[in-house]
Amino acid sequence: MTGATAVAATLAAYGVDTVFGIPGTHNLALYEALARQGTRLVTPRHEQGAGYAADGYARISGRPGVVLTTTGPGILNAAAAAGQAYSDSIPLLLLSPGVPTTHPRRSAGYLHETKNQSAAMDAVCAWSHRVTAVAEIPAALAAAFAFFAAGRPRPVHIEIPADLLDAEGEFTVPARGGLPEAAAALTGARRVGIVLGGGARGAGEAALRLAETVDALIVSTINGTGILPTDHHRNLGPALFLKSTQTWLKSCDVLLAVGTELAPSDLWTDFAYEGTLIRVDVDPDQTVDATIPITARAETALPALLAKVSQTADSRTDPVMPATSRHGEAAGTDPGPDGETRGPLAEVAHRIARERADLAAPWRAELDAIARALSGDAVIAADNSMFCYYGALAVLRRRFLFPTGFGTLGYALPAAIGAKVADPDLPVCVLAGDGALQFTVQELATAVELGLNLPIVVAVNGGYGEIRAEMKARPMPPVAVDLHAPDFVRLAEAFGARGVGHPHDLTGEIEAAFAADRPTVIVIQEQS
Repeated sequence: MTGATAVAATLAAYGVDTVFGIPGTHNLALYEALARQGTRLVTPRHEQGAGYAADGYARISGRPGVVLTTTGPGILNAAAAAGQAYSDSIPLLLLSPGVPTTHPRRSAGYLHETKNQSAAMDAVCAWSHRVTAVAEIPAALAAAFAFFAAGRPRPVHIEIPADLLDAEGEFTVPARGGLPEAAAALTGARRVGIVLGGGARGAGEAALRLAETVDALIVSTINGTGILPTDHHRNLGPALFLKSTQTWLKSCDVLLAVGTELAPSDLWTDFAYEGTLIRVDVDPDQTVDATIPITARAETALPALLAKVSQTADSRTDPVMPATSRHGEAAGTDPGPDGETRGPLAEVAHRIARERADLAAPWRAELDAIARALSGDAVIAADNSMFCYYGALAVLRRRFLFPTGFGTLGYALPAAIGAKVADPDLPVCVLAGDGALQFTVQELATAVELGLNLPIVVAVNGGYGEIRAEMKARPMPPVAVDLHAPDFVRLAEAFGARGVGHPHDLTGEIEAAFAADRPTVIVIQEQS
């Protein structure tokens, strides 16, 4: 279907039956699609009047008013109405074409061309967005309606390049974001996957009950680690970045993502999911690509969704879940080491655990020793070091303080100090590489001053190991990555902390550090 058809179909899905505007050279495809859809088209004599009419419509009907103009002077004529709606918190959706995606440059004499049409409208709207593909159109419109429903309503402008209106493309019209649609999708699915991010904290119990109800497995992002009991058979832990996890997720016909951006920094790949995506997020911008967006806090939405799923299941004549779990279909058959046959859920978990173990193999002995020293409520403050994101994040399934996304270095030690200030009785262990620790090693003075019993495990590989590996992979000879490391034991002692070099009993040294009255730097040599 065409981009114009995508606009008309999505507006209809959100209950829009009236549009105010004036036809022009560049929006004819939109008028054709809306007329075919049966939309009432009201034609004022000026686009400013169209905006004010849509404003009045919104105030009386309680629904967003929709304005359709042509490019350049058409949409700019509506700017005064948009500004008024912004001031009065009125939900207006302003739609306009824009210069084509094939337009070679600015100031090329394109009809109605402006320097930056979207930026001009952004000044008088809550936000303006220019789509870049037909498939993006339904998601962009869904984001606008989610924004109207989430908080203070204000005008939104969406610009669609003129060439996309007649362009063919594949797209899915979003269902109106809500619990009934999500519940129907979950109960009708063959296989469900659930992803929990940091925004799902506080909704762990509801997530587990929902997973049990629809026979789902749950994987978390790094920031979502610790939301669920680590030993629960449906909890795959922080494994979103593993290939085996993503293979399984792609096999799920419904994916429920809660409180997560599904960001490249969590996925480590260009993960493309083609099934029904339900997204629960307090930020409407995060649901832009959802098939079914739910703008709400996780601790409110998940219990309500669980109740709706249970209600939907009770009204069905066929069972919600098949007699045997479908999760095993993606994994195939893989008997255990003694020839035993695993259940399908266990098989998926086994494959993910095996990849996790392979990834962490270079540090496995040290990680096992660290794990033995950590109590059930212990928190790990980890830095952006290979030892941490390839090792600890893969193996140590507990709550992490970790700098995802922006990916800074030097995070772990100061973050651990802050955690201990917030909860002095909380066991916190610092993990960092030698390069990362040196960014903020001066904060040892703060930890000593506060008398914090912090174990600080530093893995020494002589510099920036990740960048060294990337240089070799290009391939290019490593340059500027091999660094002189200080004597961390003596450096710790100079700050007034304890220092331990290359311990024979890493578990015992960490336990001793927890019992100390000051921080302890424990140096291990990385073998990777």
